[in-house]
Amino acid sequence: MALKGLKSFFNRDECEKYYKLGKTLGQGSFATVKIGVAKEDGSKWAIKIIKKSSLGPEDEEALRTEVEILSALNHAHIVKLKQVFDCAQNFYMVMEVCSGGELFDRIVEKEHYTEEEARKCIVEVTNALAYIHGQNIAHRDLKPENLLYNNPTDTAVIKIADFGLAKLLDANTLMHTACGTPGYVAPEILEGRGYGIEVDMWSLGVIAYILLCGFPPFYDENQRQLFRQIRAGRYDYPSPHWDHVSDLAKDLVSSMLVLDPKRRAKTEDVLNHPWVCETQPSHQRHLPMFRDAMRQYNIRRKFKASVVAIGVISRFKSQISKSDSRVNSFAEDSDATQSVIQTLDRKISSDSADFESPRAINKG
Repeated sequence: MALKGLKSFFNRDECEKYYKLGKTLGQGSFATVKIGVAKEDGSKWAIKIIKKSSLGPEDEEALRTEVEILSALNHAHIVKLKQVFDCAQNFYMVMEVCSGGELFDRIVEKEHYTEEEARKCIVEVTNALAYIHGQNIAHRDLKPENLLYNNPTDTAVIKIADFGLAKLLDANTLMHTACGTPGYVAPEILEGRGYGIEVDMWSLGVIAYILLCGFPPFYDENQRQLFRQIRAGRYDYPSPHWDHVSDLAKDLVSSMLVLDPKRRAKTEDVLNHPWVCETQPSHQRHLPMFRDAMRQYNIRRKFKASVVAIGVISRFKSQISKSDSRVNSFAEDSDATQSVIQTLDRKISSDSADFESPRAINKG
């Protein structure tokens, strides 16, 4: 895919000349997201405001790569980038508003959850991946936080967001950068081998697994042990949580969680799988244990994310590390951060404290 030139896409004017900025939707160590109303037509957009002073040379290059990729994408299940403003103090990205919340937050609210609900989610995400993979683009950070609903209605669709780690590949080029999110990262990345778009399919397999039972296939409080599980491809379908899930659904998940990238299911394999493309009696089967397991996992997932975010901000402010801030490190957290996690972990509700019980994996 030849990415289009960006000169016409970048605007040197101040963003406020065209948009009225409103309430803050989110805030991080490097950027703030505000609602923006276009003065021309009153349409609403999510405007990501990035402080240039917080960016190093590698960050700036990564940001431009993200804009370059997003500006060339146009798909119903990918968050749209409308415009960017490259100003003196800040860099603004005007993006589609996704007001429906994260995927896992939405489905945990459902009183009646079936395989069909999971199937619909998997199809929408796979269609988006098929589109970007067809253009030799790897997302490299597929996870629930990056799967958003465009609105709060029952007809909302899923959008893939955050292409900050996305990469355009040449025909014969493999990637080597260690990036992604623990729990969703493919084994070839952990092993330091060259890798391609297949890493997204592993992440999709992890997400599909969670969508069917409510907890992840790989889990350990110790990150080193977690990575050992992933590298070994050691997972199962524990009873009773998987007793109500069809064999076809399990077969689909297993086709993606394959250690050998060459044997791992591609997007077309997923879309042509019988559980996906054919009407199955199991699609309407209620998954009775899903909601409680999903609620417990969601609590712990968000808790851990908040603790890690605090650690990242602290390290940034103290300038301990000068490495690329846009790439998630796979080094083990510092003793101090681990201590904070373990201390605060005890304060989680008893429901989430027993989260590990569904896993039937031998540690080691």
